Amino acid sequence: MQQAIGQVLYERADHIAIITLNRTDCRNALGGTLREDIVSAMSRADADRDVRAIIMTGAGNAFCSGGDLREIHERAVHGQTLEDKIEPARDRTLLAVYEASKPVIAAVNGPAMGAGMNLALAADFRIASHSARFAQSHVLRGMMPDYGGTYLLPLVVGQSKALELIYTGEVLDAAEALRLGIVSRVVEPDALMETARQIACRIAMNAPLPIRLAKRAVQHHHLGGMRDALARETAAQNVCYASRDGAEGLRAFLDKREPRFVGQ
Repeated sequence: MQQAIGQVLYERADHIAIITLNRTDCRNALGGTLREDIVSAMSRADADRDVRAIIMTGAGNAFCSGGDLREIHERAVHGQTLEDKIEPARDRTLLAVYEASKPVIAAVNGPAMGAGMNLALAADFRIASHSARFAQSHVLRGMMPDYGGTYLLPLVVGQSKALELIYTGEVLDAAEALRLGIVSRVVEPDALMETARQIACRIAMNAPLPIRLAKRAVQHHHLGGMRDALARETAAQNVCYASRDGAEGLRAFLDKREPRFVGQ
């Protein structure tokens, strides 16, 4: 059953949490209380031991149209608070998604523009409906990317293509986003959430601990070289060997049965 957390809808079922941006009057723009509500919903899902995967999507016909330009204009005219200058709400929102210990799937149901594209990029991977659109549209409003765009986009498409998209504000359709690796698959609009649920269920069937450790290792892959990666893998694998789920996975193989993972 869905429940509202401010301007976010939250649902949990079958080890999966679904977080739906629900500010449809402005195509889920990141204003009002939406940013804080995303942080609250992500924190709730991350702290819930029964949740093994998180799906983020948008209500209505958009994923997220980006920052709320009316509020941004107000801040530009009247000045930012000291808190916004030091630790902006946008940064807390982005990190709540990117640093979640559980796998996060962005189910992009429509336009993901500017900050909305970068919010989707903060997820572990993205699936999109054919109606999805993506753009680094900040430059069209005299702004530069935020919400981690200058970090996340080059990791996905490479520096050269990232700069082209940032400089031009070009809008990508779902097919081009798939070709560039921004999304991992494209489906019909009415199949998007079912596809996301199926993928999340497959993830939730596996042991949570190695997934959590693998996520952290992949996010740090650019730090150091091969030897550093091997050291991270060894440390993480030793944790898996000592875990209850690790023992269960090996025993299930020997017993020729499906493993029953408990998250320990």
